[in-house]
Amino acid sequence: YQYKESGIKALSKVNFKINPGDSLGIIGSTGSGKSTISNLIPRLMNPQSGKIRIDDINIEDINVKTLRSQIGYVPQDVFLFSDTIRNNLTLGNKMISDNEIWDIICYLKAEKFIDKLPGKLNYNVMERGATLSVGQRQLLSCIRILLFNPKIILLDEATSSVDSETEEIIQNAISKILKNRTSIVIAHRLSTIKQADNILVLENGEIVESGKHDELKKNNKYYSKLYKMQFSRVTT
Repeated sequence: YQYKESGIKALSKVNFKINPGDSLGIIGSTGSGKSTISNLIPRLMNPQSGKIRIDDINIEDINVKTLRSQIGYVPQDVFLFSDTIRNNLTLGNKMISDNEIWDIICYLKAEKFIDKLPGKLNYNVMERGATLSVGQRQLLSCIRILLFNPKIILLDEATSSVDSETEEIIQNAISKILKNRTSIVIAHRLSTIKQADNILVLENGEIVESGKHDELKKNNKYYSKLYKMQFSRVTT
């Protein structure tokens, strides 16, 4: 994929496969092509060459609404509407009951956060969730994903701007939404992807390394250097 405005080639000869139920971690420096991949999968943009297939079907042959209904997306900055917590979680779907919402909230151990809000599910969120922290917005996104139960999860730098205390809650929620689902996790922190079934290292729009965490940390390349920098004082 090449951006027309700048002429910069964001991805070149990138080829990978994810088996159903597996997780793929993607890591790389800024501008390596990570976010381009996250935009291509839900068809926020279309590939200029090559194909993306789900269950061997070209995604360009799948209705966009149908495709996106099967993808749960947690970005770095979650968008929320100026509306109640309830409507932000259900997206206005009246078929989803409060009991179902609370079951998911408790499953993700998010009840303390919701209970503190004036009006709880009736709490009105300001435009873009301005009254909530990044972590709180991401937690709401995780609740919403489980309510709609998609088959594919796409996490794009989901914990990069979260404080350490909130990160633990988010990591717990993420581990639960990833369970038994095919997932792509784009990350800056290796702690987010070290358990992935496979990890891709991108540089200048190309895959320069791939493998499991234990393999990559021994290669003395980009991943290994990042591992040493992030875990130099941590036993793994």
